[in-house]
Amino acid sequence: MDAGLKRELEEKVRAGERLTREDGIALYASDDLAWLGGLAHEVRTRKNGDVVHFNVNRHLNMTNVCTASCAYCSFQRKPGEKDAYTMRIEEAVRLAKAMENENLTELHIVNGLHPNLPWRYYPRSLSELKKALPDVSLKAFTATEIHHFETISGMSASDILDELIEAGLESLTGGGAEIFDWEVRQHIVDHRTHWEDWSRIHRLAHEKGLKTPSTMLYGHIEEPRHRVDHVLRLRELQDETGGFQVFIPLRYQHDFVDMQDGKVRNRLQARTTMATGAEALKTFAVSRLLFDNVPHVKVFWVMHGVQTAQLALQHGADDMDGSVVEYKITHDADNYGTPSKLTRDDLLELIRDAGFRPVERNTRYEVIREYPGPDPDRRETPQPMRL
Repeated sequence: MDAGLKRELEEKVRAGERLTREDGIALYASDDLAWLGGLAHEVRTRKNGDVVHFNVNRHLNMTNVCTASCAYCSFQRKPGEKDAYTMRIEEAVRLAKAMENENLTELHIVNGLHPNLPWRYYPRSLSELKKALPDVSLKAFTATEIHHFETISGMSASDILDELIEAGLESLTGGGAEIFDWEVRQHIVDHRTHWEDWSRIHRLAHEKGLKTPSTMLYGHIEEPRHRVDHVLRLRELQDETGGFQVFIPLRYQHDFVDMQDGKVRNRLQARTTMATGAEALKTFAVSRLLFDNVPHVKVFWVMHGVQTAQLALQHGADDMDGSVVEYKITHDADNYGTPSKLTRDDLLELIRDAGFRPVERNTRYEVIREYPGPDPDRRETPQPMRL
C-alpha cells in the first residue's frame, strides 16, 4: 500500500468517516500488520477504552443429529450413527446446574437440525432451563434453526420467536452466517438458510427487542472481498435495526482427528489451509475498522487459541467470550489444543497479561463486576503489539 493511500485511510478512520468496500479490500491487501493493528486498536480504544469484556457461560449442544451436511462441519451426525446423540431436557438441565456455584450468567445453546424432534421440544427446553436457573440468560438457536422450526412447526418466524421469548429466550446466537456471498456459500453450506432468511430472522428478533450477535466464518475458500462483502451486509442491517451487539470472526477449523470414529467429515480441507495467526489478526483489525456501528468485536478463544486471542485484543477485539465448557462443535472436529473450559480466574489472568482491564458482563453487555487492571509495574499502558 502506498503512503498516500495509508494516510487517506488513517484520516478517514480518525475522522470517524465510514470506510467503503474498496477501502476494506485495500486494508486486506496491506502487509503492514502493525499499522493495521494500531489503527484498529485506536478504534477499539475509542469505543471501549482499556476494557476487555468476558462472561461466565456454558455451551450446550443438545443434539448433533442434523439433516444438513455442510462441507466444513465435523459436528453433524445422521440418525443411526453410533455417536449421534440427543439429550433429554432433564440431562441439559443437569449439565447447566453443574455450573450454578460458579455464578453462571449465560447458557449458549446451538443444535443440529434434527429431522424428527418435535417443535415443542425447543420452547419446553428453554422453559425448563429457565425454571432451573432463573438468573441465567438463555442465548439460544441460530437463524438457521429458527428457519428449520418454521418448517417443522408450520408457524411463522415471528410467532416462533414470540413463543421462545415467552419461554425465556433473551438472545439468538449468531451462527449460520458463515459467508453470505453465494459465490462461496453454495460450496460450503448444505441448508436453505441464506442471507435473505438469516437477515429476515435477525431483523424480526431486533424488532422484538432482542439484541443478537453476528458472526463470520473465515479462512476456508473465501477471498478477502467476500469477507468485506459479508461485513458490509451486516453493517447495513445494523444501520436499519441497531440490534447487533457484537461481531465475532470465527476461524475455520480442519478436522485433524475425530476421536469418536476416525472419520474425517470436513470435505473442504483437502483444498484449504487454516488461516495463520497473522491472517486472523488482520481479519480482526479490518473487521473492527469496517464494522463501525457495532459496539463490540469478540475473539472466540476456542477457535483461535489462547495466545492469538490475547493478540486479537490488541488488533480490534474487546471481548474474550467466556468460560465456555465443552464446545463440541469445534472440539469434536479438531483436537486443536485449546482447553474445554477457562475459569473466571483464568480469564482475568489472560486479560491482564494482555495489558487490559477485565470487566465481567452479562448477555446484554451490562456490567456485572469490574476488576483491577494489570499491575502497572509489569506492563505499560496497552499498545498494539508489534510483530
